[in-house]
Amino acid sequence: MTEENAAEAGQAHLGKERGQQGEPLVVLTDVNKHYGDLHVLRDINLTVTKGEVVVVLGPSGSGKSTLCRTINRLETFESGSITIDGVPLPEEGAALAKLRADVGMVFQSFNLFAHKTILQNVTLGPIKVRKQKPKEAESRAMELLKRVGVDHQAAKYPAQLSGGQQQRVAIARSLAMEPKVMLFDEPTSALDPEMINEVLDVMGQLAKDGMTMIVVTHEMGFARRAADRVVFMADGQILEQDTPEEFFNNPKSDRAKDFLSKILAH
Repeated sequence: MTEENAAEAGQAHLGKERGQQGEPLVVLTDVNKHYGDLHVLRDINLTVTKGEVVVVLGPSGSGKSTLCRTINRLETFESGSITIDGVPLPEEGAALAKLRADVGMVFQSFNLFAHKTILQNVTLGPIKVRKQKPKEAESRAMELLKRVGVDHQAAKYPAQLSGGQQQRVAIARSLAMEPKVMLFDEPTSALDPEMINEVLDVMGQLAKDGMTMIVVTHEMGFARRAADRVVFMADGQILEQDTPEEFFNNPKSDRAKDFLSKILAH
């Protein structure tokens, strides 16, 4: 067996292992959303299983970020349903706060608290929401900061870190809540080019470790490498979804072909 074949076999095994439970974790059924007259999500049906990595691609304005933000109700929707691990998305109150604790979110902007140290940023949620003891939360936070490669920065403040380091802290902060699923909304789009890979490497490792992930990104290399499934959106609709290999080599819709020809030409 060649190294390449072995790598492919390993990837296939990994994908099988990650998705083997096959239990639905995030389920969107006939979800619709408008901004005034603009129909930004049109009859969205999407099921993400435990351990699956789904990458959402599409042109600007296709509804990708809105879809991501709707899954934890940062955006409301008018019709349809969303369930997380079998529980319908609550509209407000304590039930919504509890559900949000199960859904990690990493944004374009890092959203760290500027007046708190890196360690305090990561321990705040577990102490306040999960009611962890401070010592326990700090110990876990240091483990996670080490995992994303910034444990030596724990005593610093966000402004003292590079963009790539801040985004890795934001990932550690989400992981500290022990979420069932993590949503990434274009997590590298605000970063300088040399910082992008350090964040994608952390995300790739999370995927290998079996974290359920929904990732909105323009990073085609990451989609090819880490996704179990690519979902392609345009004009608020899901036009196709397939394995990365099939999507990139054999796109079905004209919109996807056009999108890929523009993206991959550069």
